Amino acid sequence: MTPADAEPVDGGAFARLMTPFEPFETSPVVAVAVSGGRDSLALAVLVRDWAAARGGSIVALIVDHALRAASAQEAADTRDLLGKLGIEADILCWSGPKPRRGLQAAARTERYRLLSGECRRRGILHLLLAHHADDQVETVTMRAARGSGLDGLAGMAALVERPEVRLLRPLLQVPRARLTATLMARGVPWIDDPSNMDLRFERARLRAGAPLADIVPADRSGGRAAGERRLAQAAVETLEFDEAGQAGGAVIDRTGFCRLGAGLQAQLLSRVVLAVGGRDHAPRRDRAERAARRLAGPVLRGKSGKGQDFTLSACRLMLRQAPGSRRLRWIVWPENGRNGRQPLVPAEFFACGGRAASHVD
Repeated sequence: MTPADAEPVDGGAFARLMTPFEPFETSPVVAVAVSGGRDSLALAVLVRDWAAARGGSIVALIVDHALRAASAQEAADTRDLLGKLGIEADILCWSGPKPRRGLQAAARTERYRLLSGECRRRGILHLLLAHHADDQVETVTMRAARGSGLDGLAGMAALVERPEVRLLRPLLQVPRARLTATLMARGVPWIDDPSNMDLRFERARLRAGAPLADIVPADRSGGRAAGERRLAQAAVETLEFDEAGQAGGAVIDRTGFCRLGAGLQAQLLSRVVLAVGGRDHAPRRDRAERAARRLAGPVLRGKSGKGQDFTLSACRLMLRQAPGSRRLRWIVWPENGRNGRQPLVPAEFFACGGRAASHVD
């Protein structure tokens, strides 16, 4: 029997993952960023079927970063494979000199520039990206280990509104094993990017099982770096990514939170509410410590639900049971119903249909 976290994603499951991003235009034409790896290929196949069921279509956009001699051929092979799957594809090339330092960051910036520009040229409003649950945990770990402040624990947003395009990440709840199973069930091959195993890069070291101390060198900021690594480890062990993370919130496992020391509890909670609430400053230390004690304190009899809810720094904190379990979790949600740093839907998107509460509330 296949474990639930390794089952293929079917059309119904993917349609439910797309629901929070509604409305879409009639007969939607959407773009998918495809590298040829398993994650983006699985997304392309799922989006192809989703769009076809709605009378629409997709275009796959392949970015050739020209960082390896084989990259042009790999991009062409990916385009050919997509063509066999009935998916139109176009290759976008990063031309010009490449920086010696900060190469991955520069490549990411250029990739989004190329993808957004092509969507604008084609008049496409929605660009889907294949980041998944494993990517999300890695991102939070690396950001927190670097001590990146209010963004350290925010993770990747499921929805980002840009002037020229809407970035959608529908797979943030889906583990990579399910995407692999999706391709295997359909007999679709994929190409694994060798750079994903290059230990010069931070994410590759994390995937290889390197300890946090090796992901970000300790000598960058001495004792502060060590403290940030402890905070990163606490985040990995305590935070969860599910429906709250999709809409700009966060989930704190109460049992894991209670295992942390009091000082680390307050630091973690302070970072979480700073990221979710969108304010410019963290809560005062005494308020964060007082709130952390509430999170770790005894559960009042008969008040495992709304009776223990409270607010902190533009966030609502709600104690709830995990679905299908007796395990308690604190849900941290923007008090005003949306992340204060998340812009409203640009006017052009209202042409897609009626108002969607998931976007404008």
